[in-house]
Amino acid sequence: MIKVLLALLTSFSITFVAIPSIIKVARMKNLFDEPDERKSHHSRIPTLGGVALFAGIIFAFTFWSATSSYQPRQYIISSLIIMFFIGIKDDIIPLSPIKKFIGQVVSAGIIVFFADYRLTNMVGILGVYELNIYVSYILTMFTILVIINAYNLIDGIDGLAAGIGIIASFTFGIILFMVNNSVLATLSLALCGSLLAFLYFNLSKKIFMGDTGSLIVGLILSILAINFIEANITNPKTSEELSLFLQKHFNIENISINLSTSAPAIAIGILIIPLFDTLRVFLFRIIRRNSPFMPDKNHIHHNIIVLGLSHKQASFILYLVNIFFIGLAFLLRNLHSGQILIILVVLAATMSQIPFFIKHFRKNEAGNS
Repeated sequence: MIKVLLALLTSFSITFVAIPSIIKVARMKNLFDEPDERKSHHSRIPTLGGVALFAGIIFAFTFWSATSSYQPRQYIISSLIIMFFIGIKDDIIPLSPIKKFIGQVVSAGIIVFFADYRLTNMVGILGVYELNIYVSYILTMFTILVIINAYNLIDGIDGLAAGIGIIASFTFGIILFMVNNSVLATLSLALCGSLLAFLYFNLSKKIFMGDTGSLIVGLILSILAINFIEANITNPKTSEELSLFLQKHFNIENISINLSTSAPAIAIGILIIPLFDTLRVFLFRIIRRNSPFMPDKNHIHHNIIVLGLSHKQASFILYLVNIFFIGLAFLLRNLHSGQILIILVVLAATMSQIPFFIKHFRKNEAGNS
């Protein structure tokens, strides 16, 4: 427990101390994100916050997990280093989409083929259960790439990406600690600590995380999600350890938690904001016969801001929505993943229409006045 907390404090301290220096360097070297009609900011903002995030995460994780014999650890670090260089290159001199995608594939490939983090069972979702090894490789690679890019897409307003990352990493970290996976719990809380420090500066519009930050955070969240799903599906002791932890430390008697069939849906619930927003935006673009990869301002956070709310207010609303979906997913844990997913998606689709209803109501009110 102490090492996990020290990882959080270490990453927070390094990131907090590093950001002012990075802002100074960015200003000296003219490394800014320039405002345009598609972006939500109206002034030039340094974009190298991801450098401070990487420094805090990689040092805290490496230092506080150094005595562990957990073999995938070295491959996680290697994958993060590759993603860091892809991100920093893109933030300074923009990369072509294909080069950035190849870098993501290489990074994801290290996690899948060397760390051997794989999804091996669909627990009956769409009628599919155990996966053969080739389908397992393809599905896991696809999942990692989706989470990385979905997280990258929500980095559109102040505080949103960092806050959602804090909520997700803290949730995964606490669960991983409860089931005695101290190495990935350390990684989770190291990420959480760095994002907390970054959020302080990001909310005051002093710096953005850039692709360096969003790609690294997305990669880590994909690693945590895959491990959470696979551990609960393949190892019955995972749920037993979680139940015993709650009984021992929170005096909750006769509690029995079994996530063996609901883990995939719960992981999606934890990451619901980036995943659902990406699905929604891509569907709208396809329906309108546009490229799904063509940027626009139709993200959920953009629709909330149009109502007259500030970046901080819109981000805070989406924090609460994310926490609500996490709580709901755990409350529904005794249902099958397929059933939980239907509930989550239908509810998310319904709630995403609220800004449009409010806008329509205001328009009618203005017309009648």
